[in-house]
Amino acid sequence: MRLGGVRSFALELARGPGGAYRGGERLSGRVLLEAAAPLRVRALEVAARGGAATHWLEGRSVGVNAVSCDFAAAETYLRRRQLLLRDTGETTTLPPGRHEFPFSFQLPPTLVTSFEGKHGSVRYCIKATLHRPWVPARRARKVFTVIEPVDINTPALLAPQAGAREKVARSWYSNRGLVSLSAKIDRKGYTPGEVIPVFAEIDNGSTRAVLPRAAVVQTQTFMARGARKQKRAVVASFSGEPVGPGRRALWQGRALRIPPVGPSILHCRVLHVDYSLKVCVDIPGTSKLLLELPLVIGTIPLHPFGSRSSSVGSHASFLLDWGLGALPEQPEAPPEYSEVVADEVAAGGRSPLPLPQAPDVSLEGPFLAYVREFRYRPPPLYSEEDPNPPPRATRPRCMTC
Repeated sequence: MRLGGVRSFALELARGPGGAYRGGERLSGRVLLEAAAPLRVRALEVAARGGAATHWLEGRSVGVNAVSCDFAAAETYLRRRQLLLRDTGETTTLPPGRHEFPFSFQLPPTLVTSFEGKHGSVRYCIKATLHRPWVPARRARKVFTVIEPVDINTPALLAPQAGAREKVARSWYSNRGLVSLSAKIDRKGYTPGEVIPVFAEIDNGSTRAVLPRAAVVQTQTFMARGARKQKRAVVASFSGEPVGPGRRALWQGRALRIPPVGPSILHCRVLHVDYSLKVCVDIPGTSKLLLELPLVIGTIPLHPFGSRSSSVGSHASFLLDWGLGALPEQPEAPPEYSEVVADEVAAGGRSPLPLPQAPDVSLEGPFLAYVREFRYRPPPLYSEEDPNPPPRATRPRCMTC
C-alpha cells in the first residue's frame, strides 16, 4: 500500500467570512482534509489566538550618531487549544477521500474589538495543524472579527456635552478684537450612520472675517514602555459660512453624519481608539480657536422606547437653555375619531371596533379603544341661602328658647 499526500487542507467557520463574534459566544467550525491516497496522521490540533500588539521606532541623535529606540507591547485576550486527533504515539491511517473534523471553542466573556492601525492592531485567528511522521506539518489559518458591544443607552453617554472658548485676535502685536465660540451637542454616545446635531454660537468681535468648521476626529493612541504614539484622522466634517467683522452666527442643529467607522476602544492597555467633535474657528493672522467635545462611538444604537421619554425631555430642556426653541403653549388637539376610522369603514364596510379574541390568538392589526364621553355637571350658583336645608326636627335648638 503506497501512502499518498494531502490534496487540500482548509478551515471553515460556521458564520462564514463576514460573520463577527462577541465575548461569551461559541466559535464553531470544521477542518476539511482531502487525501489523495491513504494518509498516515500522527495528530491534528486546532488553536485559537487573539490579542493586541503595538510597535514603532523612534530615532534620536547622540552626538554624531543616530540611535533608534524600539517600542513594543502586547496583551493576550484569547488562547484556546483543542485536539481533534490525539497523539497517542501511534499513527492513524485515514482512507482516501474527504474528511471533516468539527471543533468548537467558548470565547472569553470580554474581548476587545478587532482593529488595524499604523502602529498597532487587535487580531484574532484560528489555526489548524496537521502532524504527520517524517513530513513537515501542514497548517491552515483563518482570521475572524470580534466586536465588543458598546451600549450608548447609559446615563453617562446620554448626557449633553457643551463647552466655550474665546481668543484675542492679534496682528503685528496689536489686538484686533475678541472671538468667542460656544458649542453643544445633545449627547455623548452615537452609532455609525447617526446624525450629530451641532448647536454653536460664533461671535466675531475682530476686524476680519472668520471661518467656523466642525469635524469628527478619530485619535489612535499606541502605548508601550511608558511612551505614547498618536495618530489622528478626520472621518467627517463640514464648513460653515464666513462670519464678518462684528457679526454673530448661530448653528441651530447643523447635521454632521457619522460614516461607517469602528467603535471606540477604551479598555485596552496597549492602544486606545477615541473620537471627538472638534469645532474650530479659523482667524486670519492668529492660531485657530478650537473647542473639543468628547464622543463615544458605540455598537448598540439608542433604544427607541426605553430612553425615548428621557431623551425627549432632555432635548427639550437643551433647546430651551440655548434659546433655540420653545415648547408649545397648548398641546395639539388629537384627530377626530371619524377621521381615524373613516378609511377602515369605507374600505371594509364593517365596524371599526375589533371583535374579542381568544387568549391564544396572536394580536395583529390596529386596535382602537372606545371610551364613553363623560362630562361633569357644572356647580350650582353661589347663594347665601342653603338650597337644601336640613329638616326642622334635626335643627340645633337654642338653649334659651
